[in-house]
Amino acid sequence: MDDSSTVRVGLIGYGLAGSVFHAPLIAATEGLVLDTIVTSSPERQRQARAEFPDVRLADSADELWGRADELDLIVIASPNRTHVPLARAAVEAGLPVVVDKPLAATAAEAQELAALAEARGLLLSVFQNRRWDNDFLTLRKLLAEGALGDVRRFESRFERWRPQLKGGWRESGDPAEAGGLLYDLGSHLVDQALTLFGPVESVYAEVDVRRPGAQTDDDTFIALTHTSGVRSHLWMSAITAQLGPRFRVLGSGSGYVKYGLDPQEAALREGLRPGDPSAEWGAEPESAWGRLGAGESPLTGGGVPVPTLQGDYPAYYAAVAAALRDGTPPPVTAAEAAAALHVLEAARVSAAERRTVRIEVPA
Repeated sequence: MDDSSTVRVGLIGYGLAGSVFHAPLIAATEGLVLDTIVTSSPERQRQARAEFPDVRLADSADELWGRADELDLIVIASPNRTHVPLARAAVEAGLPVVVDKPLAATAAEAQELAALAEARGLLLSVFQNRRWDNDFLTLRKLLAEGALGDVRRFESRFERWRPQLKGGWRESGDPAEAGGLLYDLGSHLVDQALTLFGPVESVYAEVDVRRPGAQTDDDTFIALTHTSGVRSHLWMSAITAQLGPRFRVLGSGSGYVKYGLDPQEAALREGLRPGDPSAEWGAEPESAWGRLGAGESPLTGGGVPVPTLQGDYPAYYAAVAAALRDGTPPPVTAAEAAAALHVLEAARVSAAERRTVRIEVPA
């Protein structure tokens, strides 16, 4: 693909993931053009047409395979249970693929997809946008600078206060849906922990169903022991009445504590777009900065404020475009997704059997 080529994108799914994240970010990326949106919902078709007047609409993904030569990339933002069959169909049609997390319900399925894409010489990447959260980018910078010393414990949370059920496939108890917080928010938390601190040798988990009428986990904790010696403690919950820090990272020299969420999702939900002159994309006020220090709580003035880097979700699709154009590595690989799924599967076993589960780490 030469520098002048435009990547024509077919987007499958126009619910939350498709309409709030993927479509706006694709449209904002130089070298990508949103060609077709697949949704069978008349309401979502009207929404897509209003937001992207030049886009083509399709009722079914099968319509894309019949004109695969008119497309250069497929993005799958449909419910979790459809990820594997749709990704397989796209690859078999000769098309590179981006799949929203989780790539699959099992690590074995993820590995099979990775092998198929590699055999066909096609890109297969997973949308792990939280690697480009502002707080995560800031923490990576601090770690690269050695600002904390040797990290001993990493605490990470995605907590919410949603005591009432919302319904939909994400709260379904059907294992085929791969719903629940373990696979939803846990996919992000585990991916971040692996990205920062490497492979995991053991997993302990508590996976609970707390809300009346709930069918799948809504309050989950995972403890990871990395081969590097770091311990990661990860919380994901829909029933947290008082939210904890997003990150608390403890090292031999100092600690970093950060409250609050990256602002990019809220901006996208509000209709703001990267490059919008009305707002500095991914930036947050000084009042939200984390603090770095030792010996005193940040809530009582301990430590020094650390300027939070700007979040950068657009970097994901810019890297996808570069990978298709120049052959550079994809921003997130299927192998990385499979490694995270190994951890999530071990967490399920740990919770069910009330024991710590060891993971075989390749030599």
